[in-house]
Amino acid sequence: MNMKLKHIIGLVYHFTFKKYREWWRLRMNRKNPKKVISDVFLKMGRTMDWENPTTLDEKIQWLKFNSDTDVWARLSDKYKVREYVQECGLGELLIPLIGKWNRVYDIDWESLPNSFIMKTNHGSGDSMICTNKKEIDISDWKYHFILASNKTYGLNNCEMHYSKIKPCIIAEELLDVNKQSISTSSLIDYKVWCVNSELKYIWTCFDRVSDSVQVMMYDTQWNAVPQKCVETSHYRMSTKIAPPPHSLHQMIAAAHILAKGFPIVRVDFYEVDKKLYFGEMTFTSAGGFNDFYSDEFQKEIGEQINLHI
Repeated sequence: MNMKLKHIIGLVYHFTFKKYREWWRLRMNRKNPKKVISDVFLKMGRTMDWENPTTLDEKIQWLKFNSDTDVWARLSDKYKVREYVQECGLGELLIPLIGKWNRVYDIDWESLPNSFIMKTNHGSGDSMICTNKKEIDISDWKYHFILASNKTYGLNNCEMHYSKIKPCIIAEELLDVNKQSISTSSLIDYKVWCVNSELKYIWTCFDRVSDSVQVMMYDTQWNAVPQKCVETSHYRMSTKIAPPPHSLHQMIAAAHILAKGFPIVRVDFYEVDKKLYFGEMTFTSAGGFNDFYSDEFQKEIGEQINLHI
């Protein structure tokens, strides 16, 4: 079967069956989302306490129903958040934008540079990396982004703010993975946990492959605290202790500014060639089902979150 025919069959399947299934799941989750969340907690061996949430995940779930999720939608949007970063006076941290398109068919592939990264503004894990434009199959890319732009992200975890994001496709400059503090096959994600606007921990993720990623947690003084994490089949505890990023103090200051006014948010950064770059903001990390953090971390962070700021 040739690739074009496979793409056509895939699109027919997606828009005939998968879109209906997504619509039905969204309808069910909207009908009784708290039950959906409580059921997931039970499968994880936990009990969701809606009346007196205490852990990190419990408070994330509580905030889903008691926060201005319109703000979450704007700042979780990988395109619109750029406006917020500019408003905060941190525009120099933005990865240069190459283009933004509402539909795959609007992309002028000929005008794109030789290397870039392309992603949707509302999804997760759908980025495509181009290191040499002559080597990519544009029909494969079109197929990928037709599906990605039509996916309603966040259904399974009742992250309904993602369904408020109008999908688009963006391309940004490709950052050089070879100009980082350690040797790694992917960009180092510096995932900064902020509680009541204050930085608490930095969770690093690197050496990403299809089925796993290396991780390590650091405190604000860049001491490794692996006891805050739990190794899973996907998240593997790294044996590497990375040096502190050159821009650590700038990262802390930027995270403080961006997180202002939020009880809990994760602000992600990159550092390439000693320059700091903004990544994204996440209000419902792992949908509020963070099974890769220890009970100690869950309780410590949960106790500090002020739900009423």
